[in-house]
Amino acid sequence: VQLQAYGGGLVQAGGSLRLSCAASGRTFSSYAMAWFRHTPGKELEFVAAITWSGGSTYYADSVKGRFTISRDNAKNTVYLQMNSLRPEDTAVYYCAAVVDGSSWTRFLRYECDYWGQGTQVTVSS
Repeated sequence: VQLQAYGGGLVQAGGSLRLSCAASGRTFSSYAMAWFRHTPGKELEFVAAITWSGGSTYYADSVKGRFTISRDNAKNTVYLQMNSLRPEDTAVYYCAAVVDGSSWTRFLRYECDYWGQGTQVTVSS
């Protein structure tokens, strides 16, 4: 499985961006998916996760109420809608997958089966 994240860019504080992560392979619909972010000098941070069906979603406290994770299994794509962006959201954002579509807690331990390349998000003040 290959994951490719895109959609990052430069946005002003208070603005919005939507990230996408396209997956190859026919088993995407069975995977749990997540977004992480990394800022130089800081640890990798879990952002959001979604189970295989999209029926359950989970968020870091830092983004709850502002970010929304969703997926379209027909398009093999997971999304991260980011609203009310803040300068502290600036980071490289990565998508990741866990083969067991219900085991989203593995993301909290960084136990991911697949990682995608990142996309840079920069929020200016």
